[in-house]
Amino acid sequence: MKPNTFGFIGLGLIGGSLAKTLRRVRPGCRIMAYTRTKETTRQALAEHMIDEICTSTADPAFSSCEYIFLCAPVGSNIEALCDLKSVVSDNCILTDVGSVKTDIHLAAAKLGLNGRFIGGHPMTGSEKSGFANATAHLFENSYYIITPSEGCNPGRIEMYRALASELGALPIVLDYRQHDFVTAAVSHLPHLIAASLVNTVHDLDSKEEVMKMIAAGGFKDITRIASSSPEMWEHICISNRDNISEVMDTFVGLLEESRNQMLAGDGQAIYRTFERSREYRDSFSSSALGTIKKIYMIYCDIVDESGAIATIATTLAVNGISIKNIGIVHNREFEGGVLRIEFYEEEPSLKAAEILRQHRYQVWVR
Repeated sequence: MKPNTFGFIGLGLIGGSLAKTLRRVRPGCRIMAYTRTKETTRQALAEHMIDEICTSTADPAFSSCEYIFLCAPVGSNIEALCDLKSVVSDNCILTDVGSVKTDIHLAAAKLGLNGRFIGGHPMTGSEKSGFANATAHLFENSYYIITPSEGCNPGRIEMYRALASELGALPIVLDYRQHDFVTAAVSHLPHLIAASLVNTVHDLDSKEEVMKMIAAGGFKDITRIASSSPEMWEHICISNRDNISEVMDTFVGLLEESRNQMLAGDGQAIYRTFERSREYRDSFSSSALGTIKKIYMIYCDIVDESGAIATIATTLAVNGISIKNIGIVHNREFEGGVLRIEFYEEEPSLKAAEILRQHRYQVWVR
């Protein structure tokens, strides 16, 4: 029998998307939730995304759940785990969606919940937060890392893997300590770098904000995640500070090395730095989705006249091609084409380029 009763502590972007996805793939399932902000659960109930509003993290209603997802910030999840210990049944799988696993695994062990707690981390998201931005397709083709506690029944782990697959995700089982080191490098440090880059431009910009005005696609792409929830990242950075610090040491060392190469005028060393990074970056699988997703886009030269963008959008729509995003490139120093068009997958982007070329547009494929 598939589990059919789910509980949620928190209904933000991830929790809300989980609830919406469960409602889509299992229309008859029962979902209950507690959120710190009452308006969130009221909205979820009105949209039929949940069936019952819980009044606290220790609400007796949670005793009927077969899964409970802890979807609040890391510290809040640990507090909720303490409350749920005396409420949930022995058959309930307690899990979370946090980006840091060590603290909550240690807390679960201290509470005697080893075997019942299985950590979870969907490697997906958005710079936007909150239930209003939750979607029923957020987990499709994204990695969903599962971190079992010690003594966990293999059957329960396999059940969780099956659920993650049903959500459209790609489940991977890792030790929670390995998870925290890996995510420190590929998720946590990039967010800190993005925030630091944005703050650098903020601090160095003129009163006329020229830097802000001409910030182009490259800068916006690599700093997109700087718009993420400050509260969430405060919790993550404190919880995983040792791993992030270790990874940051390597990054800072490489940055210092690059500065020394520039000051010394060592062109060959600078070339090797970019060559090595390009080769490794180009080896990434185009199907790998995570915090920094593969972007499929084309650039197109158009005449700046009324209806030019609408003509292109209509041409692609007629040919059954969906556009993810479209916009004018204001700084073309490193990008060919005045119009940038993003797609969800590689095949439509290549097809779009072919069609537009047939209509005599000049197109570049990224």
